[in-house]
Amino acid sequence: MKSILVVEDNSVIMELVKTLLVSFGYEFRGAEDGFEAIKLIEKSDFNLILLDIQLPGLDGLEVLKILKENPETRQIPVIALTAHAMRGDEEKFLKAGCSGYVSKPIDIQRFKFLIEQFII
Repeated sequence: MKSILVVEDNSVIMELVKTLLVSFGYEFRGAEDGFEAIKLIEKSDFNLILLDIQLPGLDGLEVLKILKENPETRQIPVIALTAHAMRGDEEKFLKAGCSGYVSKPIDIQRFKFLIEQFII
């Protein structure tokens, strides 16, 4: 079973994403902040990471930078999961190293398509 790490500090969004991922047939793991995410990534193998950009402490872009600098984690696809939905935001996150981008509120069909497209 493919394993997905969701890094999200909003418990309502986390529960929604968990429900969706489990219904799609994926194994779910969650982290509430960037520090917790880095610890989990060091201990487990994930096929995909859904990463909120606005996180307390270590924000999503900092987590992404750490992942992309590490040879052991740089190949894991990361999809930005964010409320940032202004013009240019998607391009900014893709340029930073994200494989894809999902804005909140989540479009379920697009969300499922992106996961299927990028999960390794």
